[in-house]
Amino acid sequence: MRQVVLGAGGPAVSALCLGTMTWGNQTPEAEAHAQIDMARAAGVNFIDTAEMYPTNPVRRETVGRTEEIIGRWVARGGRRADWVIATKIAGEGSVAREPGEVIDAASIRRALEGSLRRLRTDHVDLYQFHWPNRGSYMFRQNWSFDPRGQDPAAIRANMVECLETLAALKAEGKIGAFGLSNESAWGMAQWIGLAEAGHRPRPVSLQNEYSLLCRHYDTDLAELGHNEGIALMAFSPLAAGLLTGKYQGDVIPPGSRRAANPGLGGRITPRVWGAVAAYLDIAAKAGLDSAQMAVAWTLTRPFPVVPIIGATTLPQLENVLKAADLRLPEDVMTAIAAAHRAHPMPY
Repeated sequence: MRQVVLGAGGPAVSALCLGTMTWGNQTPEAEAHAQIDMARAAGVNFIDTAEMYPTNPVRRETVGRTEEIIGRWVARGGRRADWVIATKIAGEGSVAREPGEVIDAASIRRALEGSLRRLRTDHVDLYQFHWPNRGSYMFRQNWSFDPRGQDPAAIRANMVECLETLAALKAEGKIGAFGLSNESAWGMAQWIGLAEAGHRPRPVSLQNEYSLLCRHYDTDLAELGHNEGIALMAFSPLAAGLLTGKYQGDVIPPGSRRAANPGLGGRITPRVWGAVAAYLDIAAKAGLDSAQMAVAWTLTRPFPVVPIIGATTLPQLENVLKAADLRLPEDVMTAIAAAHRAHPMPY
């Protein structure tokens, strides 16, 4: 599989990243380990997890379970050196944090040590902040986003503290590269500027939601990603399964993500069904699998991007892995552009 380099000086990773957020909840451990083996056989060397996983739902009693599953795969003889492992520290308000605890020097060290212990490794290759201390407009919060309560000086002071802590951890060999998640263009610009002012490390990636149905990244962040060499790690490229077509007709298949989360985190709206139908129709007319088309489309974007493919089952993973070699015809790309104009913001 084709490889790309994350940012300036980041790790070389496969064009697809293996997502893990269902492991330990919807996906049992044996199947999770089989997914790792299947992905590696297909050329994937990049795996993403987080201290608060599994999700759907996130519960205090399951925090860290997904990392533990990966750790047991490593312990059983999995080739740690073959993988670029990414994990994340949860932000304020997560069940993984104590009440009122934010991402700062103390929590970074405490969270990282927990992740290293659960992953059974002495370092993580990419360490990410799951969401900003100041909050985020992601996860449908864009509809009521209000930045007026933010204190830019305090935000930057905290960023400096975090960057200097990360620099120390990098010097200790406990982390490789640094990335953000659920960040804005303004936030990324602050991190980059402070890093270039000497408060290293410089971020190499940004993990935000991105799919045919969720394209907030396409303007300011796309420009930043291209000009600053920041790679988008696109999560939910299948829009939580909507782009597979399995929920069309407003159905809820047993055992699906929607069975546990009927609204799919705010993605189920009256507008979404027409948008999904448009993309399913494009795939059907072109003789394409809709999930493969959706992931392959992310690889065509005019900025650095690595889609994160999370699958509940092995057959789902086997299918979507084929997107890495799929080249979309020009008429399909034209039809996708037209569908986006007709359905620009379905949720």
